[in-house]
Amino acid sequence: MTADIFDRTRLLVGEAAMGRLGATRVIVFGVGGVGSWCAESLVRSGICHLTIVDADMVNITNVNRQLMATTATVGREKVEVMRERLLQINPAAHITAIHQLYNADSADQFLLDEYDYVVDAIDSLKDKALLILRATASRATLFSSMGAALKMDPSRIRVSEFWRVEGDPLARCLRRKFKGQGAFPGRKFLCVYSDERLTNHGQPAVDEGPALYRKVQTNGTIAHITAIFGLTLASLVIRDVVG
Repeated sequence: MTADIFDRTRLLVGEAAMGRLGATRVIVFGVGGVGSWCAESLVRSGICHLTIVDADMVNITNVNRQLMATTATVGREKVEVMRERLLQINPAAHITAIHQLYNADSADQFLLDEYDYVVDAIDSLKDKALLILRATASRATLFSSMGAALKMDPSRIRVSEFWRVEGDPLARCLRRKFKGQGAFPGRKFLCVYSDERLTNHGQPAVDEGPALYRKVQTNGTIAHITAIFGLTLASLVIRDVVG
């Protein structure tokens, strides 16, 4: 049965590529609105060695956009609910769920050189910047998500090299942070982003400066945008392996 799961994928990419996908090791940091869809797409496409990292519990406000979030899973660890779902898709997959925040205190626990790909779907500016620095100093290939909130138009979602991303406040803040601390990514990496910027209803507009990502800021989000961000990240991994 497990082999049959990938029959249609095998027809598209070939037997050799399926072997490479099965042997590829991926770690996804953040399994929220973007990372959850990325993780599922990876497993449905043949990735059999996946580590998912997130410190959050499922909240009722996650239900509108996060794959594992339902009214039945509220209050549970996101990574555990996601792991259960992924194993229902492919029981033979090796899914490691780490219920932990990636930050300066925990970063050394993650041996990024053990992975072929690192997927960054972290929201926090400082933690995201740290992961980018660590990942681009490792042997792994990094793909990163910029901000997916305050957007409605999927046709404006793009992929570009980090320093060429335009119109995204999070990318702008990251570049300022790297320049301010004098520490830069070790190599180029691709990002998923959108230059669309809507505003929250009933709340004043927030400046696009670094303050937007220094504090907790609740922004409107919707499933078709976060899902496309996540699926696009997964496509970058799959196409790189297959190609």
